[in-house]
Amino acid sequence: MIKRLVMSVLTLLAASAIGAVELNSANEAELDSVKGFGPSTTARILQERAKGNFKDWADFMARVRGVKAPAAKKLSDAGLTVNGASYEAPANSKNP
Repeated sequence: MIKRLVMSVLTLLAASAIGAVELNSANEAELDSVKGFGPSTTARILQERAKGNFKDWADFMARVRGVKAPAAKKLSDAGLTVNGASYEAPANSKNP
């Protein structure tokens, strides 16, 4: 009984942590787990991150080809953060 309870608690904890991935500290497997990232995007992220951590979402989008505002919003909604921050579209952006 206790074993089943412990396993249930561990499963709940793991499920709640799956969605959160920090771009500057995530390893290859964690980045690959983000919906919207494939092996080539993960490789580009790791290559750019080797030059230095990403300062913010704008820095990430400027340095990693293919990540624009709509994709950044989806990635953020999937749990990706940059320096602990979710993506927020600029106030003058036409994208909601």
